[in-house]
Amino acid sequence: MNSIERVEAVLNNQIPDRIPLGFFAIDSDIASRILGRETYWRAKAKSKIAFWQGRRDEVVQSWINDGIELYKKLDIIDIIPVCVSSAGICPPRNYDPNPPRQVDENTWIDKQGKVYRYSPITMDITVVEDPTANNNFDLKKALRDCEMVKPDESIFEVIDAFMEEFGESKFVLGTVAKEMFWYRPCSFEKGLMELVTRPQDVKTLFQAMVEDACELDRYYARPKQSGVLLAGDIAHNSGPMISPKLYREVFLEGFKKRIESIKSLNQFVIKHMCGNNLPILDMMVEAGIDCYQSVQESAGVDIIKVHEKYSNDFAVWGGVQVEHLVSGTTEDVKRDVERVMNAFRNKSKYIFGTSHSVAVGTRYDNFMTMMDEFQRMNQ
Repeated sequence: MNSIERVEAVLNNQIPDRIPLGFFAIDSDIASRILGRETYWRAKAKSKIAFWQGRRDEVVQSWINDGIELYKKLDIIDIIPVCVSSAGICPPRNYDPNPPRQVDENTWIDKQGKVYRYSPITMDITVVEDPTANNNFDLKKALRDCEMVKPDESIFEVIDAFMEEFGESKFVLGTVAKEMFWYRPCSFEKGLMELVTRPQDVKTLFQAMVEDACELDRYYARPKQSGVLLAGDIAHNSGPMISPKLYREVFLEGFKKRIESIKSLNQFVIKHMCGNNLPILDMMVEAGIDCYQSVQESAGVDIIKVHEKYSNDFAVWGGVQVEHLVSGTTEDVKRDVERVMNAFRNKSKYIFGTSHSVAVGTRYDNFMTMMDEFQRMNQ
């Protein structure tokens, strides 16, 4: 079997020649170590600053050249995602970056008053203050703003390069314009309050956004890609941020339609969900996902038990705890690998990987131990 056949066998509930291997993402510090040089690949803050400085083509060329070289070096990997931050969709050619103003080493402010700050832990730049986030939720205005805009084809430059290089041999995961797993208007806290107090209004807007997203699918589903990775989270370690009842009432119908639209383009749907998603997994079966990625042991979600309960419905993807890669020992990693490889040998509906990604801070020895043990046990 090649990688495409191997992963498709698992998703179609057939036993593959060996357990397939893939990661949600390989972040820049491990990527740089493997490549032997610095890279913009999954270097989220570094890439963002370069985009602000108008160096779009330099970043995009690095994503293409370094990303392709990375996966050629790690040629036992079956799944290649080009659908996550700093490794896929890029700004269009000749765009105006309209950069924020830097006020200190780690802080920027844009013309709308949004404050951006660099985190050395995640090596990313995020919005930490947004004066517009607490504006009142205006349904009529939101509906007017919800309309399909055909994307500039140059935003797919990296994705199309990967499809050309790997589309015939690897299971390449692309993206969609909007995931539409769930939605909060306004800021995080205010958005949750609007969802509780105005669920029907949020549902009305959500369904309009789903219609818009489905129209855009024909542009975002690129030739030669094998599937789509949907990356939005709804849960923390103790459970979903909203009740399962509210999720069903407001979002399930729209999310199910979203998945049906993607599958109509002959795409498998992989759903990334960090945290404890156990209370909503039955609804993910109803929605029609093909695979649950980021099965988080540290949030109380046992990948073996999930497989036992849902293997007739979707595959599971994970097994090595990202916490062990970052702060554990090689023995911790070996135990993780041995546990899942022994549990899933000669079974279907399982893909080997990490509980999230090969995240920033992963120890190189732990990463290589994981790869070596996987190969040793997957002969």
